[in-house]
Amino acid sequence: MPEGPAEIPDDFVNPAVAGLTPYEPGKPVDEVQRELGLDRVVKLASNEGPFPPFPAALEAMKRAARELNRYPDGGAYRLRAALAERNDVAFEEVAVGAGADGLIDCVSQAFLDSGDEVVCGWPSFPSYVIDAQKLGAAPVRVPLADGRYDLDAMLAAITPRTKVVYVCHPNNPTGTTNTRAELDAYFDRVPEHVLTVLDQAYFEYIDDPDYPDGIVEYFRQGQRVLVVRTFSKIYGLAGLRVGWGVGSRSVVSAIAKVRRAFDLNAQAQVAAVASLDDAAELERRRGVNAQERPRVVEILERHGFACLPAVANFVFAESGEEDARPLFEALLRAGVIVRLLEGFGAPSAIRVTVGSPEDNAALDEALGRARTIAKA
Repeated sequence: MPEGPAEIPDDFVNPAVAGLTPYEPGKPVDEVQRELGLDRVVKLASNEGPFPPFPAALEAMKRAARELNRYPDGGAYRLRAALAERNDVAFEEVAVGAGADGLIDCVSQAFLDSGDEVVCGWPSFPSYVIDAQKLGAAPVRVPLADGRYDLDAMLAAITPRTKVVYVCHPNNPTGTTNTRAELDAYFDRVPEHVLTVLDQAYFEYIDDPDYPDGIVEYFRQGQRVLVVRTFSKIYGLAGLRVGWGVGSRSVVSAIAKVRRAFDLNAQAQVAAVASLDDAAELERRRGVNAQERPRVVEILERHGFACLPAVANFVFAESGEEDARPLFEALLRAGVIVRLLEGFGAPSAIRVTVGSPEDNAALDEALGRARTIAKA
């Protein structure tokens, strides 16, 4: 008998999966505290909101806790009905998933096959690339222009094999957007055989009048588009994983065929529904973010970073070094977690989430120490 577990040979793994580099999430606070022996750690790495779930969501989860011996509603009826009503679309035009990332994975499963292509800007959200590669599809990465999606170049990259084009709006990790006129021109020209996924995960943070509502301005106007949003950011439900999107009935039906039946748990569904009715708290959080975002930019620039214009709840900052990892690790030792962007295609940069005033003050203090440590 062989000693130890029986391993599988390398060729046992699907070839499309074997060569993947998995997505690396931001480090959790507990892990950093254990590794470095720190009492206090500030996480500004994953673009989470700095506030907990809405009070109504916490109450809804408390009430639902007694029913956790039951499976959740696999069709998420109440949540989909509430989203359909608020966005003036049909129930059958609302898709849900385990975060916006879950919907992106379902798009790949439902629509991509070996030899198909997807087009996206780069650097951008890695799941567009990774999820396509899992299916044997080819990602076509189009370089950004001045830190923004180059929609003209993306249109030029579309071929007869292109199935999906991802438009990250605002782009993660750069935090930049395209104008309404640019998006209008894109939708006027995109070929009919392409499904555009308009990723608006940070929609609620943005108060720029030139920022379009993809549901109102593109989906309702008949474009072949899936508009993706999430409860993970301003609503404070990142730990529950609730994403949603609006698309045609055929697109939503195809996504439902590949989505795991119970991937939206019961607590996630009731919390999301309860979060929809607190417009005052939503506006308060948007206001705090709008006040703190320029402060984060000022802090980063004062410490020698070059920042791109930001519109959401995070800032892209070039370190001025070829590799930002030494600075990232120095910040960890100083008790602040930011996002290293090597996996996003930007190894010289970091991404910093806009935190609470106290979090941002901690960032300022830690950067002063980290710059010194990184140069030592």
